[in-house]
This record gives sequence, C-alpha cells and structure tokens, in this order.
Amino acid sequence: MKRRDFLVTGIKAGAAGAALLGAPAILRAQTKANVLRFVPEADVVIFDPVTSPSWQTRDYAYLVYDTLFGMDDENRPQPQMLEGYNVSSDGLAWTLTLREGLKFHDNEPVRAQDVVPSIRRWAARDSFGQALLAATNDIGAKNDKTVDIRLKKPFPLLPNALAKTMAYPCMVMPERIAKSDPFKAISETIGSGPYRFVANERVPGAKLVFEKFPGYAARKGGTPSQTAGPKVANFERVEWTIMQDTATAAAALQRGEIDWLQTPNNDLLPTLRGNKNIVVRTILPTGLIAYMRFNHLTPPFNNPAIRRALIGAVNQSDYMIAINGADKTLWRDGVGYFAPTSPYASKVGIEHLTGKRDYAKVKSDLAKAGYKGEKVVMLVAVNIPYLKMMGEVSADMFRKIGLDVDYVATDWTSVVQRRNKTEPAEQGGWNIFSIYDNGANELDPASHLLLRGNGKDAQFGWPTMPKIEELRSAWFEAKDLGAQKKICEQIQLQAFEEVPYIPLGQSIPPTAYRKDITGVLNGHPFFWNVRRQAA
Repeated sequence: MKRRDFLVTGIKAGAAGAALLGAPAILRAQTKANVLRFVPEADVVIFDPVTSPSWQTRDYAYLVYDTLFGMDDENRPQPQMLEGYNVSSDGLAWTLTLREGLKFHDNEPVRAQDVVPSIRRWAARDSFGQALLAATNDIGAKNDKTVDIRLKKPFPLLPNALAKTMAYPCMVMPERIAKSDPFKAISETIGSGPYRFVANERVPGAKLVFEKFPGYAARKGGTPSQTAGPKVANFERVEWTIMQDTATAAAALQRGEIDWLQTPNNDLLPTLRGNKNIVVRTILPTGLIAYMRFNHLTPPFNNPAIRRALIGAVNQSDYMIAINGADKTLWRDGVGYFAPTSPYASKVGIEHLTGKRDYAKVKSDLAKAGYKGEKVVMLVAVNIPYLKMMGEVSADMFRKIGLDVDYVATDWTSVVQRRNKTEPAEQGGWNIFSIYDNGANELDPASHLLLRGNGKDAQFGWPTMPKIEELRSAWFEAKDLGAQKKICEQIQLQAFEEVPYIPLGQSIPPTAYRKDITGVLNGHPFFWNVRRQAA
C-alpha cells in the first residue's frame, strides 16, 4: 500500500466502525471486550513528540511510534527497533542495524533513511539529543537497514539518549515527515508502533481512538519492561475519553464503564481501594516533581535576586498536602534539583528550602532585590485539580509576601499554548506557573530540561546560566560516578544561586484500573502487554 492510499483505507475503516453501531448486541459485547477504555489527565493538544514535552503528547506518541532503543525497569537501554548495534574500539563509530519486518502504518518499510532525519529532528529539540549531536561528526544511512554514526569524541550514553522515555523521546517517523522543521508541529501522524491513530474519530476535548496495527512486528523474546521488550497489542482498540471531573471518572470506573483512570483524586482513593473490582497501585517509581517555573526574559523574574528571595517563602509540604493530603506515602518534601531516586540527589544547599519560612523577611528581601510592585501573571490550569491546587497555594503565598498577582484561571490547552510565548506578560506572555515534571526527567543532567541554561534554546522560561551549562558539559566528561556526583552537587548549589525554577516536592501518585485488566507495566501509561482477563 502506498502512502496516498492510506487515507482512503482510513475512511473505509471509519465507515465500518459506524456500521457496527447497528450490529446485534452480542457482537457489540464481543467488540467491547476488545476495547481498552482509558481516561487520561487531559487531552492531547500537540500531536508531535518533537515539539511538545506534554505528558499527553508523549503517551499518545508511544502508542503510534516506536523507538530505536527501549528503556527497562532498571533504566537500562535495550535494542527495540534495532536487531543490534556495534561500537568501534575507540568509541567513535556506532553501527545500528534495524530489525526485519518493521513497517509504518501505511505499510511502507521502515528504512535507515527514515531513521537518520528522525534522529536529527529530535536532537534539534531535546537536551540529551543536543549533547549527542554536539559530539557527532555525521549520521548516515549505509543501506536500508544500517545507520552509521561517526562521533568527534566518545559518547557512551548514546543508547540512553535514544531510549529516553520522558519529554521529547526519539520517535522514528517516515523520512519526508522527519525532514520537517523541528520547531513546527507536524500535522500528519504515520508511525510504526503497535497502534495507529484514528484521526477521523478524534473529538477535540472529548475523545481519541487508536486501532491495533496488524503490520506491527513485535520484538521476539525478552520480557516487557517499560518501553523495552516485546510490545504486544492485545486490544483491537484503545479509546481515550477526556473527563474533566475526576469524581465522574472514578464513578465510571466503579461501574465498569471505563477500564483505567490514569490519576484519581487522592480523596477518592479510599473508596476505590475498597472496591474489590479495582486495583490501585503506583506505576511511577520515580514519582512526579512539582515545580514553580519563571519566565527569565521579563521583569520581575529576570532578576535572579528576586528569584532567590522567593525561595524563602516556599514550603514544599504546603503544596504536597494540598495536592495529596496528609498521607506521606503519597509525597516527599525536602526535594532538591534532582529526583530523590536519582544517584545524584543530595542535600547540598537544601537548607534554602527547608529552613524556617519567614514571610516578613522574604518581603523585605524582595524589596532589597529590586521588586517594584510589578504585576506577576500566573498561569493556572484550573480544569486539572492538582494544578489548580498548586496555583491556589502559590497565590496565597504571593499575596502574603507582597507580590501583585494576576491569577489567570484558564484551561490546560491555553497554558500549553501561552507558555511558549516569549513576549512580555502585557503582550500575551506570562511570568510564572507551577506544574509537575516526571521524576525520570530529573535523574541526571543529560535529560534534565529544566536545568538547561542555554537561553532561547532552553525550555519555556528560557534561563541563561552559563555556569550550569559548563558543569553539565563537565558531567558528560566525568570518568566515574563519584566525579559525576560531585559535579551534580555543584549544579545544585549553582541552581540555588541562579534559580531556574523552585522545586515544590515530589508526589508519588497511584493509578487505578479494573481488576480484570492485567499486564500494566511500570512507568507512564503504556498500552502494550495489557490484556483483559476472561471472566
């Protein structure tokens, strides 16, 4: 099948789906058994994993795309689309060999010529990818199955870069799409993953549908573990239903109208745990790190002294209790600039966050730092409960220390769109917002986007911090774990000085699904290996 024929097939498939509505009840029941019904935290806004770090974009992307390497539960990269790879004795030449049978959703074969621009487009945006590209002389296709990477200097973390699972994963796309501008979201979805996106069933703000791709060749052998191992699609369809009210979603889960609720409200957990037909468990061992992000380009937070003064007002436990309740199995405070599960986490400089909170002193420090009463535009996605809670805690704190807060109550879609704007707040930009980052993004300097200090090339907020950039480069060159740990301590001390953002604590949220759903893997929501047990 040629790519131009794919749309016709998609239309026919949609018509067949519509005809099914009139099918006998027994057929509808059989079909329901082959459908996994999932409620995510929010809708997908941008359908391009290269241009958006959104969790929803990432989860969508793992359904429809595949990666060269996967990451297992021990955070070790494993060949995924690759049959294998070879590295020269000097570490400068890498040869990646694709597995047989790989196909895109239009049934065109996956070739090395698709892989090369996919790596380049991803590396233009991702922090880890930029480091890899800086160490690279050339990436080329030797033939349809073989990718050659020639380095300027050894880069032993190359598989880790291509296997990263969080913001901006390296997904393989067809050559013509992969050659698109990495700073402009693509409008066409053609992946090679276990499911294909059914665009004509998309209802913005309400529904996304994915169908099993019969041409997907799962890796043979091994055990499914996060994004590594065989990716076996056991459902004919995966349907995402967007429900803004999590109480409604939880009730639907209890009635069996949905199969999986990504993040139930914590106040509903006792009820869900008391239901013998529901499993409540944590699948995210690295947790979620809450953070307060500043726009470094405009007043007042272009002034590092003002950012430093604000640290003295932040009480991480206030945020964590507001979001998670008093149960400390669901959260941690005393969290620095690396995730608590990271080997690089340390208590160096942590007294800035754990010392006595003194609002009067902070107010005085802000004045000394040069705060002149500028309006602070704070974006709050009030349609997502935990983001609303973060916003309310911040707003209360800001008022107590004398900041002039403009609380912009909006929705998640608007936050995603507005936080990309570099213009001053009065021209439609912003000053501050709070949100979660996945703890796996904050395990080391390679993937820690929020610690980049490369100005306009950094993630929204755009801090310029040359010292942190120098330390990050030194981390890549360090010879052993001990040397890397010392560098990360220096990075944390420098972060408390320059304050790219303020950590607000770590949540360890559970997910909830029906008891007859089995095979749910650790990590964020993955949809392979999951199956429905027969009654």
